Amino acid sequence: MCGRFYIDDHTIKEIANVAPETNDAFWKGKCGDIYPSQSALVLTGKTAHLSAEEMKWGFPQYQKKGLVINARAETVLERNMFRESVRRRRCIIPAGQYYEWDAQKNKVTFSGQDQPVLYMAGFFDRFQDGDHFVILTTAANASVNPVHDRMPLILGKEEVEAWIYDDAFLEFALRKVPAKLQKSQEYEQQTLF
Repeated sequence: MCGRFYIDDHTIKEIANVAPETNDAFWKGKCGDIYPSQSALVLTGKTAHLSAEEMKWGFPQYQKKGLVINARAETVLERNMFRESVRRRRCIIPAGQYYEWDAQKNKVTFSGQDQPVLYMAGFFDRFQDGDHFVILTTAANASVNPVHDRMPLILGKEEVEAWIYDDAFLEFALRKVPAKLQKSQEYEQQTLF
């Protein structure tokens, strides 16, 4: 699962390299933790070239409160809520890292071992208040499984355009096992007084 992620200056620079046609003023003030319902930078293929856009995280649920922030890669093509979006409106959510919480409710940070930016696969749809995205999740690999049984579907930088533009790549990507991630954990210092 993915319930919070982080965008840093390095991620912003990488997004600017991948989507160079985006206006430079767009990047100002986009760093920090991203929570569900907040806006984040997303790479899309609405044109012939990759572009970065701001979208809200989470699909509104019909007749229920709350948001759907993740979708399972294994069943996304079977779900009416997601089927059309994942076929026609794929996107990439770049992040420097994402967070999970272990059984003791300690925050664990996951980041790339071989690439500084995590390219999380997702898709989007238009709602009354604009475009919203969902992050795809898959079964956790060996580096994440001790903390959580799900993780974002993370693609390599070289797979970004294929995910967004190549319909034949969809089936392969939905079954992909993401590369191992680096794990770090913050521990709260206990005091005597």
